[in-house]
Amino acid sequence: MARRLGITGGIGSGKTTVCRIFRVLGIPVFVTDNVAKELMNSDDEIRMRLNQIAGKDLFLSGSLDRKELARIIFNRPDLLRKVNEAVHPTVLRQFDEWASGAEAPYVIMESAILFEAGADSLVDRVATISAPVEERIARVMGRNDLSREEVIGRINNQLEDEEREEQSYYVINNADNEMIIPEILKIHEDMLRIAGKDR
Repeated sequence: MARRLGITGGIGSGKTTVCRIFRVLGIPVFVTDNVAKELMNSDDEIRMRLNQIAGKDLFLSGSLDRKELARIIFNRPDLLRKVNEAVHPTVLRQFDEWASGAEAPYVIMESAILFEAGADSLVDRVATISAPVEERIARVMGRNDLSREEVIGRINNQLEDEEREEQSYYVINNADNEMIIPEILKIHEDMLRIAGKDR
């Protein structure tokens, strides 16, 4: 069975960029955020629970009104936690099934809330991507239609980089002036080595 590497990091840390490089190396990547978005629209039970949490119908147009959900849970960690609890057990079950059938020496789960969702129990090792907060804010504002305040709100809803790093086997510093490819290649070689021991 394929070994499993978890990749995590706060919003704007560069998880997508790092995972793109792993894909080039031939490693399959499971992006929990994409699967969660899909489930929020397609799974009836999850839709019902999201409406209960929001106290209103979030699916008037047929698909989830993501902006309205973001507005409702903004600065409400209790509601954010409830949303995650409604969605993530199904996401993690899907990852488990997907990883079990993968034809690769190892696979990757990419998740911003890997530790918060308890997903670290499903992977062999975790790599945290860290970057300076100001760079993260600039990256997110550059790609999303979010204000500085909204980005900071999202950062504050996530674990601090230090907390993630303490719980991780690998740390990749993705500041704008850092070379990340050598770091990724080191992790790749290490994961291939531990996967090779199983064969």
